[in-house]
Amino acid sequence: MTHPASPRRTLAALAGAVLSLGLLAACGDDAPSDADDANASTSPSTPTSDATATDPGTGATSGSSGTADPKVIPVYYVGDTPDGDRLYREFTQSSGVEPLVAAGAAVTEGDPVDPDYRTPWPSGRFTSITQTSTAIVVEVPDETWLEAGSLDADLAELAVQQLVYTLQGTIGKRLPVTVEYDGKPADTLLGVRATGGLKAAPQLDVLAFMNVTEPAEGTTVPDSFTANGRASSFEATVGWTIEDSTGTVVLEGFTTADGWTDKLYPWTTKVDVSSLDPGSYTFIARTDDPSDGEGPGPTEDTKRLTVE
Repeated sequence: MTHPASPRRTLAALAGAVLSLGLLAACGDDAPSDADDANASTSPSTPTSDATATDPGTGATSGSSGTADPKVIPVYYVGDTPDGDRLYREFTQSSGVEPLVAAGAAVTEGDPVDPDYRTPWPSGRFTSITQTSTAIVVEVPDETWLEAGSLDADLAELAVQQLVYTLQGTIGKRLPVTVEYDGKPADTLLGVRATGGLKAAPQLDVLAFMNVTEPAEGTTVPDSFTANGRASSFEATVGWTIEDSTGTVVLEGFTTADGWTDKLYPWTTKVDVSSLDPGSYTFIARTDDPSDGEGPGPTEDTKRLTVE
C-alpha cells in the first residue's frame, strides 16, 4: 500500500528557471544500452556541452544562454522493497535550465511526486555539472559531500547510484561520473570511492524489480487507461490490482513483460475501470512470487488515482 503522504519539502528555487516535478506519461525508456559502458572512458576532456549552476545575479546559466528548451528527464529516488532500499524512477520536466542542472537539483533537493519515494542526499546543490565527450563532471559545494556523514555504507552506495542513473539517463549515455571539489579531482563522493569515475551498477543490483510509469501518482483516469512500466519478474509475469479507499481489491489482472532474467523489461496493459464508481483508488503492480511466501515477497509499486 502507499504510505501516507508526508509534508513536502520545497525545491530550492533555480534563479530564472522552472523545474516541474510532475510525473510525465509516455516518456519511454531512458536507460542507455549496455554497450555504452564498454565505450565510456574514465577521463574527462574538453566540454562538449555545459550544464553549470545558475548565476544568482543574472538568472542565466553559466556556459549557456539560460534559455534551454523544456526537456523530460528521468529522476531516480530511493524506495522500500522486500530486498531493502532500491531505486525507483519518476519523470520530470526541466524548463529554462540545463537538463543536467535540473537533474542534479532533483536528486539532492527534489520532492518526488510519489510519497513512497525519497532522497537520502544532503540538502543543497552541486556547484556545477558539466558533460564532456568522455564523462559527466560534478563539482560538490563543500568537502562534507565527499564523506558519508550520517549515511551507512549501503545507503551511501545507493545514493551515488541514484545520481549516476539520473545523470546518465538525462543525457542518454553511459558516461562515467567524475567528482571534483574546489576545481580539483576528488577521490570520494558520500564516502564512496570515485577514482576513475563512477559507473552504473547492474540494474538488478540497485533498481526495484517493479516500477510503474503510468498511471502517474495522482492521475485522473477515464473509463479505461493504459498502465505501463518496467519489471524483472518470475517468468515475466506482472500482476496488478486496484484497491478502493478501504483497501478492498475491486479489480485485478495480469500482463507479461518483454523479459525477466537479466534486467528490467517494459510491460503494458489496458485497464478497464468503467465498472467502478467515481472516486479515489490505488493501482498496484507487483512481481510474481514463486516461493509461496518462503522468500522476501513480491516487489510492488503503487499509484493513487481518481476515476472520473
